[in-house]
Amino acid sequence: MLAILWMIMPASLWAQDRVTVFAAASLKNALDMANNAWATQGQPPVTVSYAASSALARQIEAGAPADIFISADLDWMQYLSEKGLLQEDSRTNLLGNRLVLIAPKAHATPIQIAPGFDLAALLNDGKLAMGEPNSVPAGKYAKAALEKLRLWSVVEKHVAGAENVRAALALVSRGEAPYGIVYQTDAAADPGVAVVGTFPEDLHPPIIYPIALLKSSGASAASSYLNFLKSPQTAPFFEKEGFTILH
Repeated sequence: MLAILWMIMPASLWAQDRVTVFAAASLKNALDMANNAWATQGQPPVTVSYAASSALARQIEAGAPADIFISADLDWMQYLSEKGLLQEDSRTNLLGNRLVLIAPKAHATPIQIAPGFDLAALLNDGKLAMGEPNSVPAGKYAKAALEKLRLWSVVEKHVAGAENVRAALALVSRGEAPYGIVYQTDAAADPGVAVVGTFPEDLHPPIIYPIALLKSSGASAASSYLNFLKSPQTAPFFEKEGFTILH
């Protein structure tokens, strides 16, 4: 009996140490690199679910098991805060990003993004790929920028709202949309697209990625992992993908 317990306990403890992260889809490349570094140090395994911050927040609210949430905007982190689901003292603004206009690489021509630029003419009845503008953070930022440029009412009918920013990126990369609005980090991750313009930062709210532990967390390594993501060791992984370090 003792031998059986000895065989079971390590696996049980290892499962308890496993860290489950719900992270914005735009973090995938950088976070995968950080997780590889974490694993090479002999740390407990990390499982990451990548999706739109809106979808992840609602899953957490519904009771999905997770230890850490990394949102692509402050709104969805605040949403969980107001539901009482965060360990508030762990909440940190981790990263920043920029919003860019992309086109398929074979058809990319630089565009000056400023009031009066004729985005509708550029689309030429084609689709503008972006995150769903009422829930996905990248789509919300894009809508805010287009509204400030007084273009939203003109191009709204052309918008192809995607379930997350990586899905919007794919529409442009595959040539299904002539233009898209994504984060600069996503554009850098896909060789099939090129950045044709960068949105001035005063056109939309600051793009901030907050991170926090969840009250439901049961992983003993979750706090150590969160501190690892905030450490100088992981900064190069995020900077390589185009993020700015905020903490």
